[in-house]
Amino acid sequence: MGTGRTDEFRKDAVRIALTCGLSRKQISDDLGVGMSTLNKWITAHRDTDVVSQADRELAVENERLRRENRILREERDILKKATVGSTGQRNIFDLRCSERTHDGTNRSPRLIARAEG
Repeated sequence: MGTGRTDEFRKDAVRIALTCGLSRKQISDDLGVGMSTLNKWITAHRDTDVVSQADRELAVENERLRRENRILREERDILKKATVGSTGQRNIFDLRCSERTHDGTNRSPRLIARAEG
C-alpha cells in the first residue's frame, strides 16, 4: 500500500518538477516517490495554479539558457581539440611586458606564442 502524501507535498513536487530543470527521474528519487507517481501528479496539477505564469516563463528561459550553455561547452571542447596540432602540442600564449628598450623605457606588452607538449 502506498504512502499517503499530502496535497501540499504533491503540489510542491509538481512545482519543482516544472521549474527546477532537473530530470523527473532525479526529482522522483530525491523526493522518494516513483517516477510514474510524479508523472501522474504533474498530469493532474499541470493546469492548476501550482506554478505561476512568471515561474513558467522563468523555467522556459532557464531551460533555453541551459541548452545554449551546453552547446557552447560542446563548441569550446571541439575548438580545444582542434587547436592540438598534428604534433600533439597545443598553442600557449604568454604576455611579456617587462622588456626594456635600449633607451631604458618599457616596451609595449606583446603576445608570444609557444608550443607546449
